[in-house]
Amino acid sequence: MIRIGNCSGFYGDRISAVAEMLDGGELDYLTGDYLAELTMLILGRDRMKSPDLGYAKTFLRQMENSMGAALDKGVKIVVNAGGLNPAGLAQALRDLSGKLGVEARIAHVDGDDLIDRAAELGLGAPLTANAYLGGFGIARALDAGADIVVTGRVTDASLVVGPATSHFGWQPTDLDRLAGSVVAGHIIECGAQATGGNYSFFEEIADMTRLGFPIAEIAADGSSVITKHPGTGGAVTVGTVTAQLLYEIQGPRYFGPDVTTRIDSIRLAQQGADRVEITGVRGEAPPPDLKVSLNHLAGFRNEMTMVFTGLDIEAKAALAQRQLEALLTDRPADLIFRLVRTDQPDAPTQEQASALLHCVAKDTDPNKVGRQFSSAVVELALASYPGFTMTAPPGNGAPFGVFEPGYVAADKVEHRVTLPDGSVEIIPPSPARATLDEIADSASPAPDDWGPTTRIPLGTIAGARSGDKGGNANIGVWVTSDGRYRWLEQALTDDEIRRMLPETKDLTIHRYPLPNLRAINFVIEGILGRGVADNVRFDPQAKGLGEWLRSRHIDVPDSLLAQ
Repeated sequence: MIRIGNCSGFYGDRISAVAEMLDGGELDYLTGDYLAELTMLILGRDRMKSPDLGYAKTFLRQMENSMGAALDKGVKIVVNAGGLNPAGLAQALRDLSGKLGVEARIAHVDGDDLIDRAAELGLGAPLTANAYLGGFGIARALDAGADIVVTGRVTDASLVVGPATSHFGWQPTDLDRLAGSVVAGHIIECGAQATGGNYSFFEEIADMTRLGFPIAEIAADGSSVITKHPGTGGAVTVGTVTAQLLYEIQGPRYFGPDVTTRIDSIRLAQQGADRVEITGVRGEAPPPDLKVSLNHLAGFRNEMTMVFTGLDIEAKAALAQRQLEALLTDRPADLIFRLVRTDQPDAPTQEQASALLHCVAKDTDPNKVGRQFSSAVVELALASYPGFTMTAPPGNGAPFGVFEPGYVAADKVEHRVTLPDGSVEIIPPSPARATLDEIADSASPAPDDWGPTTRIPLGTIAGARSGDKGGNANIGVWVTSDGRYRWLEQALTDDEIRRMLPETKDLTIHRYPLPNLRAINFVIEGILGRGVADNVRFDPQAKGLGEWLRSRHIDVPDSLLAQ
């Protein structure tokens, strides 16, 4: 058994977590996930400013404080903080090692960056183009004695797959074992989301003040136990682990570069306090293609928000919109108005009596969304609706990008690992590759006669976790008993989702039951437009979409409430 901890779920996570995880108890490996779709865009803009940038700079700060402690404790560190420049980060770590007077063996994994070959590979002309690599390059670096391995765009779970593969000597054909480590990696990759963070039933957790980060204890057969250091906040329960399993997934097949993991095979069991056992995970061959993260500069945008107070809110907003459109002689390509009714009748405070009109301008010409747009809003100040005010002064527009996935044959990508001695090796793609279809959507079974019902919020008996995948969003909904799951599977149809979430009424919804988890996963196509950097939704990454669904009312059988 090996113990693999996590210290970061995103670029900006708790900077003290590295030290906390090293000081809090026994570990063999410490991993950190610093990359996301939006992060690659941010790092791409950094690289445009300087070719020496493009990695997560906060990781260097963490290592300045903790590199010596990790070496003293024999804890090996594996992170994807290299971003678009893993070689640069590796060199910076060598320099830091010398400055600190310690001998750290540094390796890095790259080859994921396809930007120079994007056109040749049919990927267009993006700002960034990075293939999602697997864990075998990390494993080779660890086999060669690396103390710290930094990577570019590997899959998040690969940070765990690599150490487990190295430790146990797994081969590419050990699909069930690899799939087990993918599940463990997916659970701990987002840090405290596995220990109670963003958890629907957070009030059940005794200590939410400062959550501990998760640990995966992985066995040679690929099974694992999710836990955390003793004395840390939060909790590890079947519920918290289920919630994280449902985060940003799609169908029952979870495709990856090393293995296709069957999410519908996972079995969870509470083994003890803060210990959840994961067994039964099955793996299938990985697909012949690698997914590629593509980010494009899409144009420029600006936003102004006007405040409306008291009576006649909609009439005031209509007046402001009409006046602004008349003032904009050089109209932006996209001019989007969104009225948010946060006001209450007979409100006890002015803020509670007010609503917001967000106006977003987007265009490929920065002049159309710059001062000519924001200053036009200001010009209405003394000539528009009563009580005119804004939330911010005028400003210039800013560039924005869009994410989209691409695909390229695995044998077209040179998965490279630079070992601590400076030698470079190429990791071949999995020999087990095969084309597997997505599992089809599932229709709801015919409803049973459940007897009397009460109309209450769905969240009274169900948890939910939601997130973004490009322009799509997923909502995983789960319950805590077999009876409740049987009702959920019958009641929560595609049409019921459209009723409960009216914004989805014209969108394609995919529905995937996961009986082992007592859960249903919904994938809603296009609800986020072209992704987080482009869309103007109130919640651009769909993080609160599941909680909105839980707040909506549905008829729940009284017999289930009695449980």
